[in-house]
Amino acid sequence: MPEYLLSIYQPDGEAPPPEVLDPIMENLATLNDEMRRTGVWVFAMGLHPASSATVVRPRENLITDGPYAEGKEHVGGFTVIRAADLDEALSWGRRMAAVLTLPVEVRPIAFEEK
Repeated sequence: MPEYLLSIYQPDGEAPPPEVLDPIMENLATLNDEMRRTGVWVFAMGLHPASSATVVRPRENLITDGPYAEGKEHVGGFTVIRAADLDEALSWGRRMAAVLTLPVEVRPIAFEEK
């Protein structure tokens, strides 16, 4: 079954206060539990802030602090799911975006390690 990456686009800056963030995280835990029960969930990870990133560039043998791409949003976390097709993956992505109130990019995984 194809796998899909659901990337969470997180804005730069401080996390919302607990009265805002706690209900969002509770709803995300509920959605993750539903993904596990239905068998689509593979794994999920949250990431440290983009300011903690280090970039290794291939040809210059150069290592720099910070994310490679500059922008107002960065990948804040991700979930890998198995879905029958892109429509099913988009359905889970829409639900995740609604729960998190953040954009979620849905992208097919090209190669799966066997």
